[in-house]
Amino acid sequence: MVTRSWRTIGLHALGAFSDRLGFGAAISDAIVDATGRLPVHDRGKVMTHLLLLLAGGGESCADVEHLRAQRGLFPGVCSDSTLYRSMCELGPEVLVAVKEAVAAIRRDVWRRKPAVWRSEGVLDFDASLVTIHSENKQQTGPTYKGGFGFHPLFCFFDGTGETLASLLRPGNAAANKADDHLRLLDEAIAQMPALFRAGHHDGEDPTLVRRQLTARADSAGCTGGFVRACRARNVAFSVVARSNRKIHAAISRVMEDEERWQAAVRQNGQPKKGAAVTELTEFCSLSDWPAGTRLIVRREPLHPGAQTTLFPSLYFRYWGFYTDRDGDPVELDRFMRAHAHVEDHISRLKQSGLERFPFTDFDANCAWLAAVGFSADLVRWFQLICLQGALAMAGPKALRWRVWHAPGRLIRSGRQTILRLLDWWPDTGALLAAHGRIA
Repeated sequence: MVTRSWRTIGLHALGAFSDRLGFGAAISDAIVDATGRLPVHDRGKVMTHLLLLLAGGGESCADVEHLRAQRGLFPGVCSDSTLYRSMCELGPEVLVAVKEAVAAIRRDVWRRKPAVWRSEGVLDFDASLVTIHSENKQQTGPTYKGGFGFHPLFCFFDGTGETLASLLRPGNAAANKADDHLRLLDEAIAQMPALFRAGHHDGEDPTLVRRQLTARADSAGCTGGFVRACRARNVAFSVVARSNRKIHAAISRVMEDEERWQAAVRQNGQPKKGAAVTELTEFCSLSDWPAGTRLIVRREPLHPGAQTTLFPSLYFRYWGFYTDRDGDPVELDRFMRAHAHVEDHISRLKQSGLERFPFTDFDANCAWLAAVGFSADLVRWFQLICLQGALAMAGPKALRWRVWHAPGRLIRSGRQTILRLLDWWPDTGALLAAHGRIA
């Protein structure tokens, strides 16, 4: 007898990949070690199903029922109430243990993908606003844009787009709070392999450094506390400058000296018409910054809708940053402007559960934020290791249409369960190749 049932089988590949990495088992061990008890529902399996739920487009605990409806592909899926209760049990201490378990998995993934080891160690910091339509959720607050909700802060690894660390904050949290940036810096370093961590703990000898790390942030990271903490950890910094009198005076001295300005370049190395870069370190007192700090300024033709400029001008928009990195000002400018990658990283998170915090309890919402990051990282690892071409860089929406929700048939024949992909589906070949790499 042969029985057939239709399924969306793409998420099964992501689940198999997670099992191959030992994600669920590692989370289970971490939670049991932290709580000292063995729950009825394996918490590692519960967390894995939550990550699949978020990757597939779910936004609340109730969406786990879509996995329960496919028992042949996802056996033992818990109920939505169990998922809700499990997240509420993830207090700060337990969440720390879970993050340590994820760090071990991350190191294994990077070992399997040598290209990550060759990439430059750039840590991108940025925050985003999340609107919440309820005043009952703990530690929500008004935002500087007139809304209401949370103001989470993130640290991403630029080489892969992984969310190394995140911090849930009230909507009225100060954007330039150095303590928050420092906390994320330490958590991000702890997530990386020993090769990247060596020499980057507070007060360590610079000779221990094996891979240079750079903290890159917008003007929220332009604080003396943060850059000095970076120097104490042997981490280079590049932070967007805020307008002040010293910068005004420095720009005034060179604005008419065309010989000092060098043509700026795009990310692909091609010249950008009308844009130019210069270094103003010698014209601006930086005594209150760490030794070796440089000030690089860029100008470009003023255009409608341009953001705030460092210097009032009818012809140009001025933008600059502080850095202690060596190199040519033009290349440093190109490096700094690559900080815009964080917008893509945050966009992926917002399409994968970041815009919904389903709990009243603040600690539970912190666990939800961590799960959103874990899910996005699991998807990125799957793309890096199991996919090629356009799918390796595709966003959440494209992955759902082409991979996660790809239709297939689950066949039971000869006492065996067979997962059969459809020949006519455009990305069947990519799914088969992914299963081969998982094996």
